[in-house]
Amino acid sequence: MNEPAIKIDGVSVKYRLAKERPKTLQEYIIHRLKGRRMDYEDFWALKDINIEVYKGETLGIIGHNGAGKSTLLKVIAGVLKPTEGNVTVYGKIAPLIELGAGFDMELTGEENIYLNASILGLSRKEINGKFNRIIDFSELAEFIHSPLKNYSSGIVSRLGFSIATEVESDILIIDEILAVGDERFNQKCMKRMTGFREKGSTILFVSHSMDEIKRLCDRVIWLDHGRQKMFGDPYTASSEYLST
Repeated sequence: MNEPAIKIDGVSVKYRLAKERPKTLQEYIIHRLKGRRMDYEDFWALKDINIEVYKGETLGIIGHNGAGKSTLLKVIAGVLKPTEGNVTVYGKIAPLIELGAGFDMELTGEENIYLNASILGLSRKEINGKFNRIIDFSELAEFIHSPLKNYSSGIVSRLGFSIATEVESDILIIDEILAVGDERFNQKCMKRMTGFREKGSTILFVSHSMDEIKRLCDRVIWLDHGRQKMFGDPYTASSEYLST
């Protein structure tokens, strides 16, 4: 019997957007002093999402930009609270949603390894034991003592991936990070992800590459304007998606 890793029941996320946004602070203050009421409209970033992800399964998440993919990942990771519905997660999550979010660009690569890994829950002793593996995988030994502000965005993401995938987790969240590296390094990342699959980890994988989706994923959820358009076979979902 398949054991659940994640249950998503009727999840919706709503934002309030101003219909007319003041262009300057002065204009905003004048609006307030005159007692003018700002008009808002509701925007549903997600609407009534219902899926169950099994332990050891790789779930692909596809959809055009603005479809709600990153919002869904943030809800699952606990970064964002849903307006409606519930998310139940069985296990520890290692999120790779925003790889640079835990970095300080003024610090060196070495200092950021300790900073970012500690944010992800590793002790200093654990980081010491993984430090050389992180550097070896990222291939950044030559630059590890340089400040991150001197790194390209791709190199920062490479370091982030190397750190996050050293965290022992039951669920791995990956959001489009493979698109920023060179092809050779991307293949290294894919190989590491395959290793996670073989160990029984659950993976949530966002990608615009349908080849990667078909190669890695057991099932796929296709989001369209925040709604669940399809949930099922990756080959069928990819074909339908590419035809739109």
